[in-house]
Amino acid sequence: MATYDLIIRGADLIDGTGAPARRADLAVAGDRIAQIGRIAPSLGYRVIEATGLTLAPGFVDIHSHSDYHLLLQPTADSAVRQGVTLEIGGNCGYAAAPIWGPWLEERATLYRNLYGLDHDWRSVAQYFAQLEAVGISENFGLLIGHNTLRGSAMGGVDRAPSAHELEAMIDGARQGMAEGALGLSTGLLYAPACFSGPEELIAIAAAVQDCSGILTCHMRSEGDGLLEAIDEIIGVAERANIPLQISHLKTSGERNWPKLHDAFRRIEDAQARGLNVSCDRYPYTASNTGLQAVLPDWALEGRQRERVERLRNPAARARMTQDLASRYPWDYWSRLMIAEVTQDEHRRYEGLRVSEAAKLAAAEPVDFVLELLLAEQMQVDGIFFTMCEDNLQAILTKPYTMIGSDSGCRSHEGPLSHGRPHPRTFGTFPRVLGHFVRERCLLDLPLAIKKMTGDPCRKLGLWDRGHLQPGCVADLVLFDSATVSDRATYEAPIRYPVGIHHVFVNGVSVVEAGEHTGARPGRVVRRAS
Repeated sequence: MATYDLIIRGADLIDGTGAPARRADLAVAGDRIAQIGRIAPSLGYRVIEATGLTLAPGFVDIHSHSDYHLLLQPTADSAVRQGVTLEIGGNCGYAAAPIWGPWLEERATLYRNLYGLDHDWRSVAQYFAQLEAVGISENFGLLIGHNTLRGSAMGGVDRAPSAHELEAMIDGARQGMAEGALGLSTGLLYAPACFSGPEELIAIAAAVQDCSGILTCHMRSEGDGLLEAIDEIIGVAERANIPLQISHLKTSGERNWPKLHDAFRRIEDAQARGLNVSCDRYPYTASNTGLQAVLPDWALEGRQRERVERLRNPAARARMTQDLASRYPWDYWSRLMIAEVTQDEHRRYEGLRVSEAAKLAAAEPVDFVLELLLAEQMQVDGIFFTMCEDNLQAILTKPYTMIGSDSGCRSHEGPLSHGRPHPRTFGTFPRVLGHFVRERCLLDLPLAIKKMTGDPCRKLGLWDRGHLQPGCVADLVLFDSATVSDRATYEAPIRYPVGIHHVFVNGVSVVEAGEHTGARPGRVVRRAS
């Protein structure tokens, strides 16, 4: 008589701890791993013969931006078909909740206009209920966004918060943590957090630390001011006594590539002082963010309509033109690609470098960028080719580096199938396994799996995930280590990987023979009380 719902037989098990692979069977009962060892096939309702394949914990994307994407694409095709079973959203300071006031109004208008999405939640609990009502194919955990808190409490103004405004941010963070958020994120490069100082962030982070959360940070600079930015955020984390995750560690711009050693030294010195600090990184040398990131901070103050109106103002426009011309060398615009726009008339620019698109529009690059941002109401995505391969490899090999896609889930069909998204959206985890493990031998397979599973779960305090052991949640990925590979490129990014055979989320099959089953067994992963 069958005892287990599923038995996977004869796979090479890599358990997420960094230990070597071992040949064994694994049994699942309900949503948990029930047994590992030699298991009679007669005990399983379903048996998968997996000789020659590798079985690992489901991959954890510790740095994602699927907060709104999951409501639009709940099957999370681009994620689960990579083997991802848990995404952590709310990164870079922008989270779906908690949200209120001017920020809620702005976000609700944006997503209603772009996608027809009803934004009828405010709190973390209400947002989680929305995800559960829709039904999702992967698990999802949330960080509270400092930028969202600040925008909700005080709009986009460039000043320090009043005592009342700071208390509103702290209260929002405390409530969000009580409702299951995993920590706090900030994006100090972006408005409105770029207008904040360390004292503001320390106060909010300390409240989150009281609830056993972590702090993640897109730092104030990843280029010219990289080292100063690392000093700043390490100082914040030490004063708030909170574990720190530095988001997508990089050295942006060729003149900043030599700074990597000093960046490592600062992180490792902080570790030696007792700070729990780590980082994450995607396995590519181009970044992806809104094109408006090229603008100076002063141009990003206020609400969206104020920023757009500033682009229309001749005096402000002239000042922006001068700022951009002095800040960026002539060849910078050939290293920046237009990834996605919202208006059909501008689709012809997707996939082109700014220099090429500007030529097509018969305009100078700076003028083209400002005019496109105005016409698109700031909703333009760009891909920035500013990093080097040697530094990427050095970052990936550090023992404190985890793997994160820095993307939102998408699909080959539906509302999120347009544009030229960064290939990391469809390829991050298979690229590590195929290119950097098998082809380049940069990492061994157990270490790479640990960076994708056990390490992020330990960082987040998720003790029953990220390992293959009885009692752990049955989030599993079965893949062929000899063939697993990413297929997404910058030119053709909407391509699923190969070599991912089966993916199970909470014990339910979501991917079979590389194809999505349509199942939506995902859950919200809340902070343990």
